[in-house]
Amino acid sequence: MPDTPRRRNIAPPREDVLAAVMATVAERGLDGLTMAGLGRAVHMSSGHLLYYFRTKDELLLQTLEWSEGRLGAERRAVLGGPGTVRERLDAYIALYVPAGHRDPHWTLWLEVWNRSRNADDDARSRQAAIEDAWHRDLVELLAEGVTRGEFRAVDTGRAATRLRALLDGFSVHVTVGIPGTGRAQVLDQMRAYVDETLPASGAADIPPAS
Repeated sequence: MPDTPRRRNIAPPREDVLAAVMATVAERGLDGLTMAGLGRAVHMSSGHLLYYFRTKDELLLQTLEWSEGRLGAERRAVLGGPGTVRERLDAYIALYVPAGHRDPHWTLWLEVWNRSRNADDDARSRQAAIEDAWHRDLVELLAEGVTRGEFRAVDTGRAATRLRALLDGFSVHVTVGIPGTGRAQVLDQMRAYVDETLPASGAADIPPAS
């Protein structure tokens, strides 16, 4: 009788594992994410997962980087698309703000932020790279608005920092479900803030960028 060949424990593609993390966070929250449960979802042992990702912190950070990569593609499409600078700024803000209570991407962000207190320099640098991408794109968009006369002359770096700080604060409220700060209400608040702080007089009459 011929020997039965041993089953090879072949790891699934990395992206499948990261997608499974996001799906678990969306369905059951971070409390429902365990290495054993994730292993069952992707047909790997928890030990095998730790072999590839080393720690749960690293797994969460890699999942966040993967999710941010997808969001980054959407953001670049929005910022490079048609419309006035103000219209594209509104689209940037809409992409930034969580979809709603327990938004999985923002839930993951909050957990990574919380764990960053004990993170090493490499992890902190990777988190900063995510933040820098959003900040850099916003600075460029505001600078275009100033150049085109849609926005008043401002220090675009400082304006972007303040705008993102407000977005971060509101986004935390949306994610944790603080009453009175749902997504629609936050978007209204952000539109009002931009109206009050950025547009130059006559900006509404400026035609869209070609």
